Amino acid sequence: MLLESYRKQIIHPECRPEAESVQLIAHLDQDISEVIPYLNTVFGGFQYIKDPPCVTFRVHGKLIAVHSEKICVNALRDEAEGDKIIEWLKQEVNDTWEKRGEIVPSYEGAPKPKVVEILKLLPRTNCRLCGQPTCMVFAVQAAEGGRGAEDCPALEGEGKARLEAYLQQFTFE
Repeated sequence: MLLESYRKQIIHPECRPEAESVQLIAHLDQDISEVIPYLNTVFGGFQYIKDPPCVTFRVHGKLIAVHSEKICVNALRDEAEGDKIIEWLKQEVNDTWEKRGEIVPSYEGAPKPKVVEILKLLPRTNCRLCGQPTCMVFAVQAAEGGRGAEDCPALEGEGKARLEAYLQQFTFE
C-alpha cells in the first residue's frame, strides 16, 4: 500500500464568502510521486507537470490535482462529499500502484483546446445570452470543459456544428 494516511483541510474561499462550495486539501503522510505518471495514464490527465510531478484531471464533476504530498479537490458541496472523494481516490492510488506493472506510465498531459480557436468559432458579439459577460469568458470556460456549443444561444446550424466538432477532439472527463 502506497498511500496509507492523510490529514485533511477544508477551505472556504475567503474571496467569495457567499460561495456555497468548499475545497479540500489532503496533506499526505506518504510521498506518492512515483504513482503520478501511472495515475495520468489511468485517468487521462488533463494536465501533467513533470517536475515536481503533478497530474490534474476531472472526475465526478470535480477538478482534482494530485501532487507528491497533497491532493486538492475543488467545488465540493460539503466536507462529507470531500471525504467520500478522497477515500475513493486513496483506493485508486493504491490500486494503480499495485497494478503499475500492467500500466504504461504517461508523462504528457492530454491535448487541450485553444481558447483562441474556440473564440474564432463563436459569434464574438458579447451578447451575454449565455450568462457570461463576453465571448472570451465563454471561450475560456469551454476550453476548460465547463461549456459546450449547446451553451451558446447565439450559435446556430453550421457554427454550432463546427464548435461541437472542435471540442469533441478533446477529453474533459
